[in-house]
Amino acid sequence: MAARNHRLDPGPVAMPAFVVLVAVFAGLRLLGVDPWDMPAYDVYAYWATREGFDYAIARQGDTGAYLYSPAFAQVIAPLTALPWQAFAALWTALIAAPLLWLAGRYAALVVILPPVFMSVALGQLDLLFAAVAIVGLRWPAVWVLPLLTKITPGVGLVWFLVRGEWRSLGIVLGATLATVAASAALDPDGWAAWLAMVARMDFPTLSEGLWFLPIPLLVRLPAMAALIAWGARTDRPWVLPVGVCLSLPTVWVNTPTILVALLPLAAAGAGTPA
Repeated sequence: MAARNHRLDPGPVAMPAFVVLVAVFAGLRLLGVDPWDMPAYDVYAYWATREGFDYAIARQGDTGAYLYSPAFAQVIAPLTALPWQAFAALWTALIAAPLLWLAGRYAALVVILPPVFMSVALGQLDLLFAAVAIVGLRWPAVWVLPLLTKITPGVGLVWFLVRGEWRSLGIVLGATLATVAASAALDPDGWAAWLAMVARMDFPTLSEGLWFLPIPLLVRLPAMAALIAWGARTDRPWVLPVGVCLSLPTVWVNTPTILVALLPLAAAGAGTPA
């Protein structure tokens, strides 16, 4: 008599379980259940852009500091018109949604992993960056998101440069320049202040008691450029999620969430020695 196959198959309940988990979390924020509706962290910083933002005092590691370009604030402006709790609930659902595509039947399991849950709770863009690292190969214009928020994950463009994919590179640069031009026309002072903040290179220190990877960006960025260049020459797309992850200005505890992008690459048969 053949032995039964008891291998775990989350397929039948994967989507419903993930949707329920995200809906419950978003619902807690919508209903103002403490501490999930706490006006803090990145999600609150985005919503608070409705009242303006001050780059002169903003620095990495400061809770609630808005650090992205004015273009990002302008794009999300229709959402920030919502009341705080409604915005927090909607934002939670929006940034968690890519995980259903990235992790598939394992989304419900992946979302409860500490870095991933932290990323969703904080309102970070990690899962969107993970999606960009994959879909950006086909639709390169999406690289505008990391370029005009965290900037340094734009090292992923080395992929197009090394492979001589000039059309894709041109699309990214054209889309970015067009976005910057339109945004700067609406808020030239904001752009001047943002560029001044970027030039300050004001990074957190271990003495502040914050948890992050203590390897300077000036060391990590060239290393990731070299990794992506190698991957581009040898057709290894897994280097893109790794390169984006480790090229962020500061690699926080939640940043490894970006590596979820390795899952669909592995499922597609890509080499993933990482």
